[in-house]
Amino acid sequence: METSEQFLDRAMKLLQRSDPIPKLLPQVRIGRMAPDSPALIAILESWLEAFVQVLKDGQAVLDVEGALRLDPNPRIAVLVEAGVLAENQPYVQAVRDAWSAALQAAQQRK
Repeated sequence: METSEQFLDRAMKLLQRSDPIPKLLPQVRIGRMAPDSPALIAILESWLEAFVQVLKDGQAVLDVEGALRLDPNPRIAVLVEAGVLAENQPYVQAVRDAWSAALQAAQQRK
C-alpha cells in the first residue's frame, strides 16, 4: 500500500503540471489573457477537478501533515484576488469540501 508521503509526492507532481498560477496568472496580470477567457475558465475547472480527485483519492492514505500540505485555500485566494475565480463558484466549494473531508479522515486515523 502507498504511504502518505508517496501519495503526496505523486499528487504534488500531478497538481503542479496543471497549476494555472505560474503560467496563466501572469498572462492575466499583464493583460494578455482576460480573467473571463473561456480557455482560462476551462483550465481552471480542469485543475480544480483534478484537485478534488487527488483529495478524494488521498482520504484513505494521507496523514494530517500531508493533508495540510494539500490545502487548496492559499492557491484559491491568489486566484480570487486576481479575479479569475469567485469564492462562491461550485468548483471552489467542491475543492474546499474535498480538502476538509481529507483532513478529517487523516485526523480520525491519528
